[in-house]
Amino acid sequence: MPQRKVSGGRALSPALRFVILVGVVNLFADMTYEGARSVSGAFLGQLGASAFAVGLVAGGGELIGYGIRLGAGIAADRLGIYWLEAVAGYAINLLCVPALALAGSWPAAAGLVIGERLGRGIRKPAVAAMLAEAGTELGGAGRVFGINELLDQIGATIGPLIIAFALSRGSGYRSAFAYLLVPALLAIAAIVFATLRFHRAAPAAQAPPASREGTSRQYRLALIGGALFAAGFVDYALIAYHFNQTGVVAPAMIPIFYAVAMVVAAIGAPIIGRYFDRSPIVCISIGTALSAAFSGFVFLGGPATAQAGIVLWGIGLAVQETALLALVARISAGRRRGTAFGGFDAVFGVAWFAGSALLGFLYGRSLLAVVLFSTAAQLAAIPFFVAAAADVRKESASSHW
Repeated sequence: MPQRKVSGGRALSPALRFVILVGVVNLFADMTYEGARSVSGAFLGQLGASAFAVGLVAGGGELIGYGIRLGAGIAADRLGIYWLEAVAGYAINLLCVPALALAGSWPAAAGLVIGERLGRGIRKPAVAAMLAEAGTELGGAGRVFGINELLDQIGATIGPLIIAFALSRGSGYRSAFAYLLVPALLAIAAIVFATLRFHRAAPAAQAPPASREGTSRQYRLALIGGALFAAGFVDYALIAYHFNQTGVVAPAMIPIFYAVAMVVAAIGAPIIGRYFDRSPIVCISIGTALSAAFSGFVFLGGPATAQAGIVLWGIGLAVQETALLALVARISAGRRRGTAFGGFDAVFGVAWFAGSALLGFLYGRSLLAVVLFSTAAQLAAIPFFVAAAADVRKESASSHW
C-alpha cells in the first residue's frame, strides 16, 4: 500500500500513522475521563463524602484499575488479544463517565469512578505494548510515548474546560458529565477504526523475549521506583477536595487548574520523551525532582503558589506517562511487553492506593505531614530509577507493519 506523502515529499510511515491514530483515540478519551476527574473529588464531596472517603475512592479506583493490568497484560501476551482488550477497555472506561450524571449518592458515583478506572486498566497494557512496538520502528520509545502523551493531554485539557464552561453557565455537575457522552462515543468509534486499519500492529508471536543479562534486576528496580513515585503523587481528587474545602480556588476554577496541568503535561511530554531517548538518567532524575516539589506549593500556599504547584504536578504527569513507560519499554521486548507494562502498573496502582489512603488520612490531621510524605516518597524513587535506567538496551526494529 502506498504511503501518504506529507509536506516536503516525506512519507509518513505506517508506524507513525498508528501512533498518531492511537493518540487521537486518547485525545477523545482523555477529553472524557479527565474532564470528569477534574471535579470528581468536588462532586463526591457535594454528595456527602468525607476527605478520607474521597482519598479511598481515588486510591481504590487506581488500585483496581492498575491491579487488573497484570492479568490484562499476561492475557494480551499469551492469547494475542491486544485489540480486543483495547476496544473493551475503552468502552468501559468511557461510558462510566456520562453515567455519573445519573448517580444519586456518593457510593453510586464512587462505583462509576472506580468503573472508569477499571476500563482504563483493561486496555492500558495492550495499548502500551503496541506503542512500544511502534517505538522500535521510530527510533525510541520516548518519542512514541511523548507523541501519544501530547495528543492525550490536548484532550485532557479540553475536557476540564468543557466542565468549567458547563459549571460557569450554572448547569451543575450532572449536566456537565452528560456533555462528555459526545467525546466518549468519538473515542470508541476511533479505536474501532484503528482496530480495522492496524490489526497487525500487535507484538508478533515470534518476537524474541528480553534476554539481556541484568534486565530482571533493572525491572525490579523500576518497580520499586515506580511504587515510591506513585505513593507520593497526590491524586487530583484530593487536590480538588482541598481547593473546594479551603476556598483557595473558586469552584469554577478547579477544572481550569486541572486544565493548566494538562497543558503543562502536553507541552512537556514530547520534550521529556525526546530527552529520555538521549539521556534517560538525567531526564528521569530531573523530572522526578520537579514533580516532588509540587505538594508544598499546592497545600501550604495561596492561589498563586497553588498554581505554581499545579504546573509542577503537570510535569509529574508527563514523567509518569512518558519517561516511566519508556523505561519499561527499554527493559522489555516482544510478547513480554504486555506483561511488563501490566506488572509495572499493578505495583504502581497498589502503591498509589496505599499512598492515596494515607494522604487522605494525613490531610485531616496535618497538611505539613501530607507535604512531607509526598515529597520524600518521590525523591526516594530517584536512585531506583537511575539504577534501572543505567545501561538499558537500545531497541532494535523488527518491522511487521
